[in-house]
Amino acid sequence: MELRQVKYFVAVAEELHFGRAAERLHIVQPAVSQQVRRLEKEFGVELFDRSRRAVRLTGAGRALLPHARALLAAERAVAEAMDTVRGEQESTLRVGTSTGLGLRLDAVLTALSERAPRLLVELVSGTTALRLQQVRDGDLDATFVRGADRAPGLELLPLWRDELVAALPAAHPLAGRDGIDLADLAGLPLRIASRESNPHLVDTVVDACRVAGFEPVMGPAFTTDQDTLAAIATGRSSWSVYFAAQAAVQPAHRIAFRPFTGPAAAPSLPTCLAVRPGPPSRRLAALLVACGEVGDGAP
Repeated sequence: MELRQVKYFVAVAEELHFGRAAERLHIVQPAVSQQVRRLEKEFGVELFDRSRRAVRLTGAGRALLPHARALLAAERAVAEAMDTVRGEQESTLRVGTSTGLGLRLDAVLTALSERAPRLLVELVSGTTALRLQQVRDGDLDATFVRGADRAPGLELLPLWRDELVAALPAAHPLAGRDGIDLADLAGLPLRIASRESNPHLVDTVVDACRVAGFEPVMGPAFTTDQDTLAAIATGRSSWSVYFAAQAAVQPAHRIAFRPFTGPAAAPSLPTCLAVRPGPPSRRLAALLVACGEVGDGAP
């Protein structure tokens, strides 16, 4: 039994005329007759009493009619439910976030809400590899990534460069300066993520230290903001790095965040938006415009 046959049966049952049923269904009459006959053959009963003067439902037809209507109502309910889901998906933007976006992310979301006020945004965290795979699978519309120069199967759209700043104890003599020459940190242990967890960040900082003339002394690995900053503030003097946009909103009363100055360029990492190839959806296009409005003008 096909839903098409049920639909044709109901139309004939309500019109009691094959010709009018065909007009209602916008098809030719022979097609209606053929499908009703197939339905009767499948059930092994006559559903209509056909005569030259009139078409009437048989007992079997009357028994089938309420169930047939229920089937068609269920079909409409399913279609409406899927329309609702599709509408929600089309009005929800799912974006993967990268650690340390800070004010950058806030500026992008503000610009996006101004451009598309009805668009819902769902932010998703996770490892870089996981978020990239979610974009490939269509579970995310896009994800922010830092430092990556390739992502197989995806396009990397450059957005901006995020400068790094030094995080050191507020009581340290260097904290009294407006900026810090990277070379002045040569004797302090560096608390940073393991290279396995964040190779782009580690390589950027280590390379900057080498350009400044020293090999960084590695201290305990960076764990969480709370624990690492507490250890820097109260333990043996050490330092770490934060993205400037993150440092601007990071609560840390006994920590000083200072920009890098001096002859060596301040270390920074490029941020890209990873998307699937092809024309962007309407919601993704709005995000791209918002990112473009923020650009390097954001903190």
